[in-house]
Amino acid sequence: QLQASGGGLVQPGGSLRLSCTASGRTVSDYDMGWFRQAPGKEREFVAAINWSGGTTNYADSVKGRFTISRNNAKNTVYLQMNSLKPEDTAVYYCAAGRLIFTTTQPTRYDGWGQGTLDTVSS
Repeated sequence: QLQASGGGLVQPGGSLRLSCTASGRTVSDYDMGWFRQAPGKEREFVAAINWSGGTTNYADSVKGRFTISRNNAKNTVYLQMNSLKPEDTAVYYCAAGRLIFTTTQPTRYDGWGQGTLDTVSS
């Protein structure tokens, strides 16, 4: 199981760091991704990182503002979100998949966390 945490309410321009911790699986065996779903919209890709942390991939909308990283020793993946905008408001999900590299396609991931709500508002 994957457990996402770190969401909350933040003002525009602020920062949040999300964490995704795995139980019952070893994160280092998986490529990991973050997706988000805003109200009334489809789930969209945010960022992904391969199993070793050597390769990352970002959606254009977050490039330069968000950073995905992982600490395999802690079985945790992170999403550092800076310069947040109201349009970043969404439920954020972490996901895991084997041998999928840093794909943007949600169907390639076979394990999902429960989501954490991030609200960017003044």
